[in-house]
Amino acid sequence: MEAITEISSYLIQTLMNLLLLGAVMRLLLQLSKADFYNPISQILVKLTNPMVLPLRRLVPNFRLFDLSSLILAIGLQVLLIVILLKVNGAYQPSLSTLVIWGLIGVAAIFVKIYFFALLAMIVLSWLAPNSYHPAIQLISQIVEPIMAPVRRALPPIGGLDFSPILIFILINIVEILLRHLASGFGLHPALVMGI
Repeated sequence: MEAITEISSYLIQTLMNLLLLGAVMRLLLQLSKADFYNPISQILVKLTNPMVLPLRRLVPNFRLFDLSSLILAIGLQVLLIVILLKVNGAYQPSLSTLVIWGLIGVAAIFVKIYFFALLAMIVLSWLAPNSYHPAIQLISQIVEPIMAPVRRALPPIGGLDFSPILIFILINIVEILLRHLASGFGLHPALVMGI
């Protein structure tokens, strides 16, 4: 019976993580003001619209910030945590604890996305410089808002851009802080993606 529990936990976690990743990516694309008409953005919007549009009727936007996408991401993270706790027969914490765990989980996903997007941008700058592929353009649009301030503070030295190194250091610092924050709130790392 333990194998069935483990398999069902794995399948649920995989499906929920894909939904959660889609919601967080949608929010990230909005925050970075990525090209809405990029084919990848369009696919992501079409896949997440059934979940976001009903929330938009209940939750208004805050200036240019889409609160419904954030609430969806946190809600999916909380739902995933509750399902995993139930499947494994663990205790159910209070709603406030679950929301805090959800916030930590969504923040961890953001950090992981930036880590892998930055890594992809570096590798693609060597393999396919000046490429106009939609995926490469989208990665660049996601990473540029965090790279631009660092590039201004740390200009290229000898023609080499050292700003990604500083961003990687900052990402590692944020990951350490999130791990300690999760530990402080009793969040087990297996319950959220990214920690």
